[in-house]
Amino acid sequence: MQIYWTTIQEIIQESPDVVTYQLECPEGFTWEEGAHTHLALEGFNHGDKPNRGLIRHMSIMTLPQEQTIGITTRIRDLCSEYKEQLRSLEVGSEIALFKTHSNVPLKRENKHVYLLSSGVGLATFRPLVLDYFNQMDDISHMHSLNIDSSRHFLFTDTFTSQTDKNFISEFVDNREEYYMRVNELATDTDGIFYVVGSDEFLLENIEILRQNNISPEQIMLDKREKQLPNFLSFEQSV
Repeated sequence: MQIYWTTIQEIIQESPDVVTYQLECPEGFTWEEGAHTHLALEGFNHGDKPNRGLIRHMSIMTLPQEQTIGITTRIRDLCSEYKEQLRSLEVGSEIALFKTHSNVPLKRENKHVYLLSSGVGLATFRPLVLDYFNQMDDISHMHSLNIDSSRHFLFTDTFTSQTDKNFISEFVDNREEYYMRVNELATDTDGIFYVVGSDEFLLENIEILRQNNISPEQIMLDKREKQLPNFLSFEQSV
């Protein structure tokens, strides 16, 4: 396993409890849209075994051509020890990255693409939207729907509807409206549906999609292949 050490270039306060860390790109570090990485704090590899308390799985919210590795996360007043240490870091602090992989690359099959997310889950979708903007071939339409009860909606510079690019962005602040819209979007039984959020959120969305005859092959989750049956098996989802 290769570990890439890098430094924080910029810290952006996106909202009262959401922070983006812009990291320098280490030599040889590569990724694609929809990628996640393991972000480890200094000291995680001291001793015989890695300290898992200093490691978290994070989405990368930038594309390689932006020449920075963006990590967006929610840090509440009451948070884990990991988040407390992350919050204490400054520009120039070192962070380690390893095991970078994408479970949700952008599929180009001449179909409508729907991005369903909750809160900071939108960070996973930002690079997919940018990749679509850069090259709209083989995607007929893209629609983002995000729910965030805080009403501090993220990345509104990117997530703004653009008719010339066949892109619609919606933000809602309550579950009733969100799931009503998911039901309406799922009437497109030929679409591709990406879902990012907590496991509970994934299962709730999958149940609605399956009730609308969306097949497991049309549902994209930020999960390893071996985890997918836990969410997409017929018995679990109907």
